[in-house]
Amino acid sequence: MRREFKLPDVGEGLTEAEIVRWHVKAGEHVTVNQTIVEIETAKAIVELPSPYEGEVAALLADEGQTVDVGTPIIAIEEGAPDAGPGRTSSVEDLVPSPPAEGAVEPGVHGSPAPKQAAPERQPVLVGYGVKLGAAKRRPRKAPQPSAPAPAPVVPSVPRQRGGVTVLAKPPVRKLAKDLGVDLATLTGTGPQGTITREDVHAAAAPRQAPPVEARPAPAGREERIPVKGVRKATAQAMVASAFTAPHVTEFLQVDVTATMDAVRRLRELPDFAEVKVSPLLLVARALLVAARRHPIVNSAWDEAAQEIVVRHYVNLGIAAATPRGLIVPNIKDAHTLTLPELAAALTTLAETARAGRTQPADMSGGTITITNVGVFGVDAGTPIINPGESAILAFGQVRQLPWVVDGQVVPREVTTLALSFDHRIIDGEQGSLFLRDVGAMLEDPLRMLAWS
Repeated sequence: MRREFKLPDVGEGLTEAEIVRWHVKAGEHVTVNQTIVEIETAKAIVELPSPYEGEVAALLADEGQTVDVGTPIIAIEEGAPDAGPGRTSSVEDLVPSPPAEGAVEPGVHGSPAPKQAAPERQPVLVGYGVKLGAAKRRPRKAPQPSAPAPAPVVPSVPRQRGGVTVLAKPPVRKLAKDLGVDLATLTGTGPQGTITREDVHAAAAPRQAPPVEARPAPAGREERIPVKGVRKATAQAMVASAFTAPHVTEFLQVDVTATMDAVRRLRELPDFAEVKVSPLLLVARALLVAARRHPIVNSAWDEAAQEIVVRHYVNLGIAAATPRGLIVPNIKDAHTLTLPELAAALTTLAETARAGRTQPADMSGGTITITNVGVFGVDAGTPIINPGESAILAFGQVRQLPWVVDGQVVPREVTTLALSFDHRIIDGEQGSLFLRDVGAMLEDPLRMLAWS
């Protein structure tokens, strides 16, 4: 029996994803839960498991192609053993059950999940939980007429213009309208004659060409990078944050000679033998201690309720640069971790981000963030607050500078801290006290013990 696996919504309300890499090819045998493809959503790269067992009949989407949720991406001739009387394997079978009423969401302490009357069960990816809420299912599309040979389903509505049938997705139609291209005059090069973006751009190119007297630009002077996936989501989030939260940034230069000595000593301890110990570890610990002393900095603005939500737990975000753009995974309940556990969590977070394996769940629910610009040789900056949070701390490079100690100018290891905060929530005094405490603990790490 031929089965088509449609691109699922992985539980984040996404509408499309890019096919990054296929792990299988036509003719191969696959089993249930075997990883068949990697996709890039607006948040991360995700591996999709096969919901069926059998032989791969066809790959219905190419690597690098962006497809809509609900579009078939692979066809499998099912040959799995019978799953039981009157039952066959399906995507629904792979979806975990919703959490019991009163269950606590990850990272939230003492907060029972909201009660809901008969919550609708949303199909999501294996291991990502179930999305509860008032979200409505998308309406089912009308069945497509059968074709003599299997082919990808084209997620577009045929229209006629002047008696000519036009197949194109809504975004392609909008692009054609913006560029002044008549779709009825084009011959589609996509599946089943679908008109693609490339077809529209090719038709628009002649009318956008420079006049004859203009000198053409030499090849290679410009490069265009598509804004999609993680980079697109980051851009949208940063714009929303910058124009929603009134940002204030304060700077503090700190003598961290004692912190650097502590880092070197920690590296020699057996407890830290399997993890990376860097100055970021003690910066993170100092921030966690300061957040407990000044809880307002670890809070959020609820626009709908017109309330400030003060969190008494810390999901510590660490900004990470990856080949696919900036992401901010967070360490859940970082305030509960010992120093070796925090070091291990930071190491795992960095390795996972570099490998492009950070999952959407690891990037949601953050409460406060650190961005380590020092690793790029930068002293300071004015970081933009991560959406849903109220503060972000930038940690600059550590370098030797002349410093006055007991009336004498001596070389010391110095860094600059920059704290951006939401001025709707945190006033100047509160932000200054928080930054002062972080700096004080980095000047003298013993204060971390005294204030813990």
